[in-house]
Amino acid sequence: MQRVVSVVAHLGFRLQALPPALCRPLSCAQDVLRRTPLYDFHLAHGGKMVAFAGWSLPVQYRDSHTDSHLHTRQHCSLFDVSHMLQTKIFGSDRVKLMESLVVGDIAELRPNQGTLSLFTNEAGGILDDLIVTNTSEGHLYVVSNAGCWEKDLALMQDKVRELQNQGRDVGLEVLDNALLALQGPTAAQVLQASVADDLKKLPFMTSAVMEVFGVSGCRVTRCGYTGEDGVEISVPAAGAVHLATALLKNPEVRLAGLAARDSLRLEAGLCLYGNDIDEHTTPVEGSLSWTLGTVTSGCPSPSLKKNVAMGYVPCEYSRPGTMLLVEVRRKQQIAVVSKMPFVPTNYYTLK
Repeated sequence: MQRVVSVVAHLGFRLQALPPALCRPLSCAQDVLRRTPLYDFHLAHGGKMVAFAGWSLPVQYRDSHTDSHLHTRQHCSLFDVSHMLQTKIFGSDRVKLMESLVVGDIAELRPNQGTLSLFTNEAGGILDDLIVTNTSEGHLYVVSNAGCWEKDLALMQDKVRELQNQGRDVGLEVLDNALLALQGPTAAQVLQASVADDLKKLPFMTSAVMEVFGVSGCRVTRCGYTGEDGVEISVPAAGAVHLATALLKNPEVRLAGLAARDSLRLEAGLCLYGNDIDEHTTPVEGSLSWTLGTVTSGCPSPSLKKNVAMGYVPCEYSRPGTMLLVEVRRKQQIAVVSKMPFVPTNYYTLK
């Protein structure tokens, strides 16, 4: 068996920040890409648009990738993650449906509590990672990856039909909300000025529906993909630009794109589906029961000023401190196995 490990190398070890298969410059020859409700907003703010998982999204804005990354670590940044698949599972057998598809105890989630989970196949391979929230409104709120949109949706729809044919009470609705992620140590302070709810009572992996900057029906979830404190706001599409514009009026907030999101998640030791985990990876191998085989993700770390990477090695080489040789562009470089995360996470928990 192989295990996922993290390695640190000298700055001569150069790796690409985003997987080229998922991110490429726009061209008129390519297929028509989906656009989020903030597409024109991104262009107006200098967003450099690229193709990512079938969507047109900003890889960065006027700030450099490094500046954007460090601003998120020190202040807060606004990311458009509306490409993620958001679904609502309802009916009295909603938990039965979800527990037949994922790794995790959904029945034990408290109202408005969420959990990171995994869709797996019959062999135990990972089909996708997702967040499932047991809402107090009587449904499950599910967020999964854009790159697995069709696969995830078909998986859930097939199970809905199977259970309905058995007379079970279950249904599925795809939400067309935008999804904005406000991430960084000052994110809660910035958002608090726009909501009546006390965000100090909203710990990591919990959510609540509230009005944000006058936009009603927003689901605010204390989570994110950067390792910092922050929230993801599921907002009705018609209110997305208003909400983003209002947040940007605070000098603490800057826009950030895919490049910063990728380096931030790697520093935080978070896997990217399709790179670090896939259908050939089990939850134990991916350290999601939460190598030298292959480096799956890597980039220069703006926070550490070193190069960091994630990959798989045989178990006997996975102990922190183990020296490895990694091959980058046909040159061997010395790397050291490190504990993850590379940068300590700062998730908010109730004191």
